[in-house]
Amino acid sequence: MLTYCLRRLLGLFPVGFGVVAIVSLLIHIVPGDPVDVMLGAYATLEDKTRLRADLGLDAPIPVQIANYYRSLMTGDLGTSLIYREPVTSLIGRRIQPTIELAVCALVVALFISLPLGIYSSLRKGKWQDYGAMGFALLGICVPNFWLGPLLVLLFSLQLGWFPVSERGALSSYVLPSLTMGMALAAILSRMTRTSMLENMREDYVRTARAKGNPEPIVIGKHVLRNAALPLVTIVGLQFGVLLTGAIITERIFDWPGLGTLILEGIYNRDYPLVQGCVLMFSATYLLVNLATDILYGLVDPRIKLSR
Repeated sequence: MLTYCLRRLLGLFPVGFGVVAIVSLLIHIVPGDPVDVMLGAYATLEDKTRLRADLGLDAPIPVQIANYYRSLMTGDLGTSLIYREPVTSLIGRRIQPTIELAVCALVVALFISLPLGIYSSLRKGKWQDYGAMGFALLGICVPNFWLGPLLVLLFSLQLGWFPVSERGALSSYVLPSLTMGMALAAILSRMTRTSMLENMREDYVRTARAKGNPEPIVIGKHVLRNAALPLVTIVGLQFGVLLTGAIITERIFDWPGLGTLILEGIYNRDYPLVQGCVLMFSATYLLVNLATDILYGLVDPRIKLSR
């Protein structure tokens, strides 16, 4: 187990460096100049040239990327061109709201999907089954950039139940969590139904029923426990997606997380900020995948983490 974890952790470095290289190249070739954003349209050419030299933006793109890698090897993510403070500090202040939102969205998704998937599997072929899976299909088809404003119009502007935007009281988490969690709930409910139906046909289930176990015990102790194995993988992978894919939702609800921060960096052509956020996103996604593999091995002792 320890050797496997160390090998996977060492594998994070080349992947992270490769992601940063691609993003650094793309953001440098995209039209736009951070100096124009910082000084405005009426700055003189001399002022722009001086600031560009001070920021090191007058060097060739490969040299800028190489300089960034040298700083990265020392743990320095650079200084934001717009905020004029270390990128590490900016990310440190913004990562907690993103994690909180992702966890709340995951809780919402599990709260909806598990009962829905279990109930649908127990009513296979009946109208309840078709209704539940139709709801799941709707959740997959509805994009969050449409669902979010719709929830705001209904529950904030019309009913006044929840705040429109920003992070504050517990009620401010409801609409963003629903927006992010609905698509995941749709995926998990269909996966739960499929996994439950596959395990209900196994011999150990017939044996448990033949021994006289009550149906709730058969479903809860035997079927659901084994059906949860593929769900662990899906939940782990999708939680990484929630962490790295909250950009649109955070923008809709003006959430002060990493998604909003990276959008600000892209808009202002803040190269170190975008590079630091992308590195954090990629590292988080890879670490979540590693944790999922470890958890899968703990849930099912038959799986050996030796590769």
